[in-house]
Amino acid sequence: MVINWNKESNDSKNAHQLTKAAEYVRMSTEHQKYSTDNQSAEIRRYAERKGFEIVQTYADAGKSGLRLDGRAALKRLLNDIDNEKADFEAVLVYDVSRWGRFQDPDEAAHYELHCKRAGIHIHYCAEQFENDGSVGSSIIKTVKRAMAGEYSRELSVKVFAGQSRLIGLGYRQGGAPGFGLRRMLIDESGDHKGTLERGQHKSIATDRVILVPGPEQEVETVKDIYRWFLKDEHSEVQIAKTLNDRGIRTDLGRAWTRGTIHQILINDKYAGNNVWGRTSFKLKGERIRNDPDEWIRSDGAFDAIIDTETFQAVQTVIDTRSQRLTDEEMLSILGRILREHGQLSGIIIDEEYEAPSSSTFRSRFGSLLRAYSLVGYRPEHDYRYIEINRALRRLHPKVILDLISGIHNSGGWANQNPDNDLLHVSGEIWVAVVIARCKLTNAGSRRWKIRLDNILNPDLTICIRMDDENRSPHDYYLLPHLDMRQAVYRLAEHNGLSLDAYRFNSLDSFYELTARSNLRGAA
Repeated sequence: MVINWNKESNDSKNAHQLTKAAEYVRMSTEHQKYSTDNQSAEIRRYAERKGFEIVQTYADAGKSGLRLDGRAALKRLLNDIDNEKADFEAVLVYDVSRWGRFQDPDEAAHYELHCKRAGIHIHYCAEQFENDGSVGSSIIKTVKRAMAGEYSRELSVKVFAGQSRLIGLGYRQGGAPGFGLRRMLIDESGDHKGTLERGQHKSIATDRVILVPGPEQEVETVKDIYRWFLKDEHSEVQIAKTLNDRGIRTDLGRAWTRGTIHQILINDKYAGNNVWGRTSFKLKGERIRNDPDEWIRSDGAFDAIIDTETFQAVQTVIDTRSQRLTDEEMLSILGRILREHGQLSGIIIDEEYEAPSSSTFRSRFGSLLRAYSLVGYRPEHDYRYIEINRALRRLHPKVILDLISGIHNSGGWANQNPDNDLLHVSGEIWVAVVIARCKLTNAGSRRWKIRLDNILNPDLTICIRMDDENRSPHDYYLLPHLDMRQAVYRLAEHNGLSLDAYRFNSLDSFYELTARSNLRGAA
């Protein structure tokens, strides 16, 4: 007879009062196996083993764990604790990642500490450690939190790379088609399967979406808009009035405005070009407007409604039509818009009657941010990085020339491919050059983000990490393609041997690699 001394008898269970607990479950869209039902089942088995009685359930279904925003159940749990409405002494969670995939591990720790200080302990039911505050459990928990956040970062990189590749192949990646266009569903062989109506989405993974011209009446209206603007020299306001007087509505069934006409006139898709990445909203962070040089594009991807020559002529008119206004006059107009609206944005400017478009302000003053600053307006978000990125792009050609000169001085030679900027060194290896902007954290620590061009597959990438002021190189990384498994790397001052083994204070080591030696011929 074998006696299981670890098994608690029913009499013993009944002899002890069960501890009241709440369960928190969360399901994110990429983890079907982590459905809330599965989590709850494991949590209840844990509660039975450990002597908990679940008296409350907080469930966030289909919610990302990157931020607290949007997670109503977790907010309600924390609010109940703050207002002393919680009639439980513990919170049971499936694992560390269900509590959250916060990009800062300290944020996950903050919410757990918030509960702990109220006398409510967090239990991770499916983890292999007890959350008992011991040194071992604290270390494992910290690593798990970092791993949970890193999973989301890696997934974001993979998704971005996949979307960029599909854009390059000419496929549409989300968004309304726009007036005069429709979304066409095609199979993996490129055969058309039918148009998608508003609200419809593809259901087969191998299917793709492209843009095609819409109804003939809408297509003719788009052509009319371009003709009225370019040949008849009508303004956006005049064109909008003409369409509204004719009873023609936008693709959303609304009246035309200056802004909606302007968007049709400047959008590349009407010239058949596939453009993506105008804005970024990665990892549930702040939405930012990317510089045009960072957009992903594929020209000639769709059947064009407007020919390239006409489209470019319209862009030229839009860029130059305000040249008759002096800088002072343009800033006076911008100041008036600011006083009337209390804020500035590209949309507000484009909707303003008899004012230059936002793209004109951008062209005249180098950026909207600079124009804003000249009239005393500072947006809520800090967009200085845009100016820094532009300065670094202007620096790139000089860096390339210096590299070519250094390679020649070492006895080698190099040519730059004008199509992709790769350097072909001595006819043997392809080298990419990346300049990484330095960003200072609130604590003053340096951070850099390196994006490798895995599509071009260079043999070696030279990464130049800039200093605090982004004016001079801080150091250099020589990254061989064979050892780099990711498309994006986020670097701190020190990054461990796996990366810092490739760090150098100068490019002397690179020039040594490119040096040529004269060998005597064998007799």
